Amino acid sequence: MGANYSQLVEFSNKLKRLNDVQREQYIEGAIKEIAARLLAKVIKRTPVGIYNDGRVGGTLRRGWTGEKRQSANQYIKSLNVRKQGNTYIIDIINNVEYASYVEYGHRTSNHKGWVKGKFMLTISAQEIEQITPQILEKRLEKLLREVVD
Repeated sequence: MGANYSQLVEFSNKLKRLNDVQREQYIEGAIKEIAARLLAKVIKRTPVGIYNDGRVGGTLRRGWTGEKRQSANQYIKSLNVRKQGNTYIIDIINNVEYASYVEYGHRTSNHKGWVKGKFMLTISAQEIEQITPQILEKRLEKLLREVVD
């Protein structure tokens, strides 16, 4: 009883055709998708101040996109992905000076109490970590379909 491995060999040859550029594009695309999802979650979770005089804040929330009024996807597309060794890095930063105090908590102004942190980035990152394997699997499946077809 013999086995026909011709389809497996053909599939292997198609995978070999994925050049370095295509692999890098896949990785960069996956990183940017994950980063955009993280940013969307953290923006939604970031509190907005409502002041006694009726004004509504939003500086901290806008800080996630560098004060630019654009979607998380649009902002992430403008960011660069860097590679250090086998690690790919994309920076998501909030430059608003009090961002870390809202994230982790802080003492009250009279130093007698504590304001609990909101952990908007921490919680969002934990949620994204849990769904990252599914995101990568879906993207890889799409890439393999393109190679096979």
